[in-house]
Amino acid sequence: MDTVAATPKYNLNDEQEKKLILREYRALLRSLKPKLKPGDKELVRQAFEMSADAHKTMRRKSGEPYILHPLAVAQICVEEIGLGVRSTICALMHDTVEDTDITLDDVQREFGVEISRIVDGLTKISNVIDVNGASQQAENFKKILLTLTDDPRVILIKLADRLHNMRTLESMKREKQLKVSSETVYVYAPLAHRMGLYNIKTEMEDLAMKYMEPDTYKEIARKLAETRRERTRYINEFIRPLKDKLDKGGYNFEIQGRPKSIHSIWNKMKKKGVAFEEVYDLFAIRVILDSPQEKEKQDCWSVYSMITDEYTPSPERLRDWLSNPKSNGYEALHTTVMGPQGKWVEVQIRTLRMNEIAEKGLAAHWKYKEETSDESRFDKWFHQIREMLSNQDTDSVDFLQDFKMSFLAEEIYVYTPKGDVKMLPVGSTALDFAFSIHSAVGSQCIGAKVNHKLVPISHKLRSGDQTEIITSSKQKPNEDWLNFVITAKARTKIKDALKEEKRKIADDGKYVLQKKLEGLGAAYSQHNIDEVTNFYKFSSSLDLFYNIAVKSIDLKELKDFQLLGDRIEAPRPVRPQVEVKSENISSLGKKDAELIIFGESSDKIVYNLANCCKPIPGDDVFGFVTTGKGLTIHRTNCPNAAKLLSNYGHRVVKTKWAKNKEISFLTGLKITGIDDVGVIHKITNLISGELKINISALTVEAREGIFMGNIKVFVHDKEELEELVDRLKKLGGIQSVDRYDTEQPGNAN
Repeated sequence: MDTVAATPKYNLNDEQEKKLILREYRALLRSLKPKLKPGDKELVRQAFEMSADAHKTMRRKSGEPYILHPLAVAQICVEEIGLGVRSTICALMHDTVEDTDITLDDVQREFGVEISRIVDGLTKISNVIDVNGASQQAENFKKILLTLTDDPRVILIKLADRLHNMRTLESMKREKQLKVSSETVYVYAPLAHRMGLYNIKTEMEDLAMKYMEPDTYKEIARKLAETRRERTRYINEFIRPLKDKLDKGGYNFEIQGRPKSIHSIWNKMKKKGVAFEEVYDLFAIRVILDSPQEKEKQDCWSVYSMITDEYTPSPERLRDWLSNPKSNGYEALHTTVMGPQGKWVEVQIRTLRMNEIAEKGLAAHWKYKEETSDESRFDKWFHQIREMLSNQDTDSVDFLQDFKMSFLAEEIYVYTPKGDVKMLPVGSTALDFAFSIHSAVGSQCIGAKVNHKLVPISHKLRSGDQTEIITSSKQKPNEDWLNFVITAKARTKIKDALKEEKRKIADDGKYVLQKKLEGLGAAYSQHNIDEVTNFYKFSSSLDLFYNIAVKSIDLKELKDFQLLGDRIEAPRPVRPQVEVKSENISSLGKKDAELIIFGESSDKIVYNLANCCKPIPGDDVFGFVTTGKGLTIHRTNCPNAAKLLSNYGHRVVKTKWAKNKEISFLTGLKITGIDDVGVIHKITNLISGELKINISALTVEAREGIFMGNIKVFVHDKEELEELVDRLKKLGGIQSVDRYDTEQPGNAN
């Protein structure tokens, strides 16, 4: 895709490079032209020259001059997100403070406070010390969000920056590609979605998949290309009668086919367990009406009724974002109808204004802001984020997880008994709702009435539920509550309450430690407390005090500590050896040595295969340094990979398999088919008889003429497994053969 464009840039001489940079700069000015006010052009030129000068000695990994990156990011901001002059300046300057001699003061002096604040929000925090897993990525993310709530342009420029990095990921090292891609899927694509930038979200997901699961990506891309012609032919046939109706109705409109993204097709295949051919909304069209704002809703509904007169709609697939727009401003009607030849077609109906909001998200939202009163939803969302960020003591990794659950999910609308609407993320429970009303209501919640029926606090709410909370002054939060809530507000409040409880108990432990230290003749000082905390491997002194109080440690090892004046020092040799090993591993990663898992070096390195995805040789894998266990090997498409790579990218080690036929690995297959006489015999005969593969366990259940089998086999590598799957599929009556992924049952060995 991008490789074609990237190759010639390696060998340009100075003169050609200068021309290329100027060409890109002029293209940027052309895109900005309609937005330029007097004096703007000079400011943009100044930002470009400052940035070009600051980055002049730097190159990107592909060999091209660095300044092309800020230029491209600025171009994405203008063309694809619809931002203006000030954002362009910020985009041009976004890497200068971090990577060059320019300081924030310089930026402020040249361009004013507003721009320097945005540039500061975009500058990564480089000096976060990695303590107890507080990861740098998460910290940076927190910082971006803090600035986001003052000025949403920060996040939009950050998304443009990330999109350009994804488009040019080709020239990066494999582990960097994995880290950046998984972070993109984990945080940035959902964020783009939340900001209403659907095209950018889609492209990010597709590009990430291209690097994380290249084979599946190529396969689906190939199938899409092969079926393109017949799909176009079908869509045209589908559209013809609709065009006539709309013309007769006197509408100004445009109908277009809508390509499905590779990532979304793959998601549907995984979710529904179906083949490519069965993803039923491969066919999708969009009707865009040119209607005056006061007639928009009415026109969209009349067009809907015209379409459903022609084709039968699927009753449960109507989505009405007209009466209830999403919080990112998205408005449209979606329905799925049965078209000719029994194929489902997804139809989206929207007006030109709605279409611009759908394409440009937030930026377009502000353009129409003056005309609408429904601005408050975004503001509410920002307000909730600000509220969450003000509780700064959460661990950053939890923070990222909470943020994802609370703010990047689709939302539902729940009503209070008086009819006020509360916006909550999908999956919220009655307890989340209680906390969204007020933390005191949440803390004393003992149950709820949903649509007048009594439900427990863990009850999941649906859009449109009317919910009344029942409280009791005797109730107080407990540990289990954390399993019942997904909103950040509820989690934070519950954690605070539990911490308060813990603090009370910990006070006793504090007293015990104080006595012990004084008994040794040592001071009760921060240094000494830290020594003891580190020795017992607790992440905070609160945990230490608490564990002393509940007597899970009895401090008898204190007698082995050395006393130097009134300071104590922990005995050194007790430190476990593992740390040396993980040092050993990370330095291997740094030198870029291929860490061959089954080479001569295997005895030096403690590694184990992750239970969550059971890698076998030949799988695409990465190594992850864990504390205490050495190295864990995960498959790159492991369900936990995105989380690990996004949060702890710095702990990833490049790994690859060496050929080794001696060791075999246990892996599971799930087989479904028609229950026929002798089908089990056919399967076992093929596996043990013909392929000489060891079977470790076999369970089969037949129900109403369908059989489902789970087989665990020992294979040497991926090729052997693939051959087995192919051969099984060719047996008569076998419907599907799938390798186990984590969620499956029966994989707990």
